[in-house]
Amino acid sequence: MNSIEEKLWDYIDGNCPPDEHKAIAMLIEQDEVYRKKYNELLQLNNEFAAMELDEPSMAFSYNVMETIRAEKAKQPLKAAVDKRIILGIASFFVLTLSALVIYMFSAVNWSAGNGVQIPEQLNMQIPHVNTFFTGPVVKAFLFFDLVMGLFLLDHYLRRKTAAKE
Repeated sequence: MNSIEEKLWDYIDGNCPPDEHKAIAMLIEQDEVYRKKYNELLQLNNEFAAMELDEPSMAFSYNVMETIRAEKAKQPLKAAVDKRIILGIASFFVLTLSALVIYMFSAVNWSAGNGVQIPEQLNMQIPHVNTFFTGPVVKAFLFFDLVMGLFLLDHYLRRKTAAKE
């Protein structure tokens, strides 16, 4: 586009400052080239305004949205796990367990022939297991295991039937 057209489009659209608006209005009145170009552009602008915009049908919009939804559903969730974090956690547990085993072996009286003697600093009373595993606790534990087992069986069977379809 040349500068005449740009100025006239700004004039038609009302995007020019007031002083420039007056100057272009005077040029349209006085100059034949500006007047012809202005009439052409004004006619074109009126034709553009009279045009009806085409819109896609509702079915098209629905189909596009369904396609987008289906594409997003196909993508698996990806979780990035830093291997250094796993290595750090594993090394913590390995070091803790190895320190516990080393301390245990250093505290054992190897000269005793009849078994392991617990050092005096570790001499504590170990509670009897019977106090923890009473009737209701064992029944609750077994009930929980039964429910979890049924849940896992249901999950496995649903997965199997979904794979067949």
